[in-house]
Amino acid sequence: MKKSILQRMAAAENRAESTVVSDASDKPSLARRHSSPVISNVGRALTQLTEDSVISLDPDRIDRSPYRDRFGSDEDAAKELEALKISIASEGQKIPVLVRPHPTKPDHYQLAYGYRRWAAIKAIMAEADRPETIKIRAYVRELSDRQLIEEQSLENGVRENLTWIEQAMWAVQLKSAGLSHRAMCPILGTSEAAISHLFRVTEAVPEDIILAIGRAKGVGRPKWTAFAELLKDPSSAARVRKIINTVEFRGADSSSRIAQAIRAASAAADKVTAEPTEEIVDFAVGDRVFGRMKSNSAGTTVSIPKQERAFARWLADRMPDLLNEYNNHSDPTHQEV
Repeated sequence: MKKSILQRMAAAENRAESTVVSDASDKPSLARRHSSPVISNVGRALTQLTEDSVISLDPDRIDRSPYRDRFGSDEDAAKELEALKISIASEGQKIPVLVRPHPTKPDHYQLAYGYRRWAAIKAIMAEADRPETIKIRAYVRELSDRQLIEEQSLENGVRENLTWIEQAMWAVQLKSAGLSHRAMCPILGTSEAAISHLFRVTEAVPEDIILAIGRAKGVGRPKWTAFAELLKDPSSAARVRKIINTVEFRGADSSSRIAQAIRAASAAADKVTAEPTEEIVDFAVGDRVFGRMKSNSAGTTVSIPKQERAFARWLADRMPDLLNEYNNHSDPTHQEV
């Protein structure tokens, strides 16, 4: 079965050559029908790609981009990869990937875009009955780090399926490559205000917590913003970190993980379970105890033994004078009425 997949792929490569040309010639027309800056950039990129030659490369000589626009694999990513494997196995690789010569490894390359196509072909090779190299069709272009990250961003704009937090983390990498907020606008297809909001969240939510939660498909700006507000309290992040390695958290999908994280962040600090210590003071002269004072969280009580009833009456009679004395001692400005 797996061998037949490889045979179908080989046959499909011939069909793919003509498909790429038609795809490349059709897509610039999209830029004329849309006003989106992203689509306009894609049109220019496709025009340039038609001038590049397509070559076949060994996938093992290609490394992933040093800039990661996606989080680690999750259930959704695994399903998407499986669907792409089936498509490539039956119809071939229709659209080439874009690579640059590897800056440090001779005779190797780095992906600018096309990670899922590359990963699907690598997976098909790994699952084959016998080792066999499937060539990956690629454009090769000299690119600086900034150019590479811009090309990678263009494909993000075309796919339009990065989650909100993936886009936020991608913006962090764009900034690390030297792009200003204004320069990110046409790449991300959004406003400077929206980009500033992405950074407000990534600055408040620690990276390890974001990566532990994952892509959070379907979770947008409001929930991430609320989570970021909770994490302004340093103790909230500590409570979230306590749960991210639990079986319940790791076994949940990323949309459920953020719900668990929000509950942990908003929970009150751990309560002290021990009963508060009760304070007891005896009023005594020598061995004679005139009374006992007990203080706890509920208040303070004074008890006088039955045999000291005379002292209790004397104390009750003196109480107004004692209160006035106390008031004058605690507030020197107090005037007795």
